[in-house]
Amino acid sequence: MFYLLAQWLEFEGILNVFRYLSFRSGAAVATALFIGLLIGPRFINMLRMRQGKGQPIREDGPITHLKKAGTPTMGGLMILISLVISLLLWMDLTNIFVWTCIFVTLGFGAIGFMDDYDKVTKASHKGVSGKVRLLMEFAIAAFATWLIVREVGTSLYVPFFSDIQINLGWAYFPFAMFVIVGAGNAVNLTDGLDGLATMPVVIASATFLIIVYLSGNAVFAEYLGIPFVRGAGELAIFCACIIGACLAFLWFNAPPAAVFMGDTGSLALGGALGAIAVSIHHEIVLAIVGGLFVLEAVSVIVQVFFYKRTGRRVFRMAPIHHHFEQLGWSESTVVIRFWIISLVLALAGLATLKLR
Repeated sequence: MFYLLAQWLEFEGILNVFRYLSFRSGAAVATALFIGLLIGPRFINMLRMRQGKGQPIREDGPITHLKKAGTPTMGGLMILISLVISLLLWMDLTNIFVWTCIFVTLGFGAIGFMDDYDKVTKASHKGVSGKVRLLMEFAIAAFATWLIVREVGTSLYVPFFSDIQINLGWAYFPFAMFVIVGAGNAVNLTDGLDGLATMPVVIASATFLIIVYLSGNAVFAEYLGIPFVRGAGELAIFCACIIGACLAFLWFNAPPAAVFMGDTGSLALGGALGAIAVSIHHEIVLAIVGGLFVLEAVSVIVQVFFYKRTGRRVFRMAPIHHHFEQLGWSESTVVIRFWIISLVLALAGLATLKLR
């Protein structure tokens, strides 16, 4: 809104600062952070009053988690509110990439909300059927992919190599859909401890803020040998809003958590990261930057695969963060060490920009 207003006034005088993505990104972080901190206390109290017993705690989970009973969930709504308001204030409202990512974020958030609502009302941790969830997620991802492909084509770019691209044609559609859905569910699986998913999402968003800014600049993109995507720089505002909204949520989610993100937030944030990566043809880089999320998802897949075929478990408990809890690591130890891993992987992802 502010950008179009400044544009209408021809960026005269001090309004010229609205031309710069750097200014609007910084303002977006501050705005989302402020809104999240402002609405947080009352929002959490409202969730606590409406949910009663809060999110159901799995009885077969770590014993230490039983003390979290009564903690309200659906805190992802707080993230989405601050994120969207900040976006609408600072983004270029004519940018198709941002609107596509908003569509995925809110769509996945709605699916997560239905799942959280089902868990709370039925006092069960099962929620909506996995098949139904995946069907809805792939439907949203399919439409988003169609919108993105119209702008950027169907090529897959390989990191660490300059100008190497593989035109997948129609095969790109299921690939991109898998990236978006996979990212959403990977973040969802990671969200099992206080603050565990939030900070890695912040780190991944900060990393992609840099990448989308460079991808949207023809000079920088040519110098680095990465695909230039006209208009993609505006996604830096989106990444900035995620950072601000997540930091505000982390204020209340820090151990001991006053509120859980729930599927409402984790699915939405993961889907957003997937959509951003597809928009700038950095799908493989997302797997590096979000390697922690990939590890969590793979641990579940491996556990289920081997247990169904052999009746034995590879890990003491999946996702893998629970495995380390069962080994005796405290929750805070697991969280902080996973944050460190996430930061290292983010640096590795940034290294792909130059090592070509």
